[in-house]
Amino acid sequence: MIVVENLTKQFAGRDLFSTVSFTVSSGEKIGVVGPNGSGKTTLLKMIAGDEPLSNGQVNLTGGQLAYLHQEADVELDRSLNDEMWTALPELYSLKNLIAQIEDTLIVEELNAESLAADLNRAHERFRVLGGQGVDASIARVTSGLGFSHADLKKPCGDFSGGWRMRISLAKILLKRDEHLLLDEPTNHLDKTSKRWLARELGDYPGAVLMVTHDGEFLEQVVTRVLNVEHGSVMSYPGTFTQYVEGKKVRQEQLDAEADRQEKEIARQEQFIDRFRSKATKARQVQSRIKSLEKIDRVSRMSESKATRFQIKSSGRIEHKVLLAEGISHDWEDFPVLLDVSLEIERGQKIALVGHNGGGKSTLLRILAGEVEPSEGSVQWAERAERGYYAQHQDESLSLDATVLESVRESAQNQPDGVLRGILGRFLFSDDDVFKTVRMLSGGEKSRVALAKFLVQPNNVLLLDEPTNHLDAATRRELLSALGDYDGTIVCASHDPAIVEEIATHVYTVENGEITLTDVRV
Repeated sequence: MIVVENLTKQFAGRDLFSTVSFTVSSGEKIGVVGPNGSGKTTLLKMIAGDEPLSNGQVNLTGGQLAYLHQEADVELDRSLNDEMWTALPELYSLKNLIAQIEDTLIVEELNAESLAADLNRAHERFRVLGGQGVDASIARVTSGLGFSHADLKKPCGDFSGGWRMRISLAKILLKRDEHLLLDEPTNHLDKTSKRWLARELGDYPGAVLMVTHDGEFLEQVVTRVLNVEHGSVMSYPGTFTQYVEGKKVRQEQLDAEADRQEKEIARQEQFIDRFRSKATKARQVQSRIKSLEKIDRVSRMSESKATRFQIKSSGRIEHKVLLAEGISHDWEDFPVLLDVSLEIERGQKIALVGHNGGGKSTLLRILAGEVEPSEGSVQWAERAERGYYAQHQDESLSLDATVLESVRESAQNQPDGVLRGILGRFLFSDDDVFKTVRMLSGGEKSRVALAKFLVQPNNVLLLDEPTNHLDAATRRELLSALGDYDGTIVCASHDPAIVEEIATHVYTVENGEITLTDVRV
C-alpha cells in the first residue's frame, strides 16, 4: 500500500502541489492524468523518493517499489539477456558464481571438493529462488514487448532509444515488485505490444500507478483515475471513460452550485447596499455582512490552458516533391531496408505504419539526409525545404539552455519578441521562457522541441512519432495543425488519428519493404 499524506511541493518559486492526500491499495490499477507541466512526473518521483517533499509524507507498506522513468536505464555494452538478468540481482550473482565455479573446476584439482560443495550450495539457493524459470520469464516478457529471440544476444547499445525504454520496462515486469510506478510506459510501443502490456498489467498481482496520455490504454487497465491539475489531485473511481464523464458531471455540479451561491451573495449584497444607511436596518445589515465574510466560496473547475498554433508552409514547391529509388540500408550487416522506392507529390500527407523495427525511422532519416543509404538515391524538388522531427527530438535539447535560447537556435534571426509570442502559444509565458530545459517535465521538453521545430521555415514535414509525450490537449492541437497544413507530410506514427484523419496515403513498412495500403484522396 502507498499512502500519500498532506504532500506539498514548491517548484521554481510556485506551489506545484498543496496538501495532496491519497492511498493506493494493494493490487489497484490507477491512471494518473493531467496536462503537461501539472506535476505528474514530479508526483511519481516524490513517491519513489527521487524528489524531496516540501512537506507531508509518503509511506510504503507491504513490499518493494519499482519505478519506470522516462529515460532508459540500461548498460549499453551488456547483452539484452544479461541486462534482463540484472533485474534479479541475487539470482544474477548466483548465475555468474555458478559459471565461475564450473570454469574453475575444469582446471582446479587441489580444491575440487570444496569447490564442489560451494557449487552445490549455489545451485540449491538458485533453485529455491526460482532461477530455473528465469529464462522462460525473460523470453515471455521480451517477446510480449516485441523483441525477437535473436535480440537477446544483441548488446543493448544496438537498440534505439525507444527500444531501450522497452528494455527498462521489461526489467521491471520481470522483477515483479509489489508496487509499480510507470511514467509513460506506452510511448514507444506499437499496437501489438500495447495490447500485450494491457493484459500484463491487468493481470499483475501488485499495485500499478501509471502516468500516460493514452486514454484507450487506460480504459483497458485502470480501475481508478487520479486527475492532477492546478496543484491538486482528484480521485475518480472506475474506468477512463467513467473518469471523463465523472469529471464533466463534477464540473456541471460545481458550476450549478457556484451559480446558486453567486445569486444568493448578490441578493445579500443588494440588501446591504439598499439599507446600509438606514438606522432601523443597521443590525440586519451588519449580520449579513458578517455572514458573507464567513461564506466558503465554491471554486469552479478551472480549464487548463491549451497550446494554440498553426503550421504554414514557407513557399510553393514543385509538383514532384520526392523521388526515392532502390533504397537499401544495413545496420552492422543487418538489413533494415530492401530496395525501397517512394514517389511523393505536392500536398500529399503520407503515413508510414508497421511494427517497430520494420524500417520506418531509418527511411525517414535517409529522406531527411541524416543517414546515407547503403544503396539507392533520394532526389528532392529544388524548392523543397525539409523539416525533420525525430522520434526523440527532445533528447537533442541542451539541458542547460533556457527555453528561449533553445528556440532561438532555430529561429533564423527572428526577434525575441516574436519568439516569446510563439512560446506563449506553447504555454511558456512570462518568466517560464527563462527556465532551463533541465527544470522541465518530459511533456514540457516535448513542447519546447516542437516549438523549436516549427519556427524553422519548411514546406515538407518529416515526422517520426510526433505525438509521443504530448498531453491530450497539445496532441489535439498538433493533429488539427497537421490536418490544416498546406505543405507535404511524411509521418511515421502509431497514432490512429494521424492514419485515419490526416493521411492521404498510407504505406506499410514491414521487414524492410514498403507497400501502399490505402489511398484517401
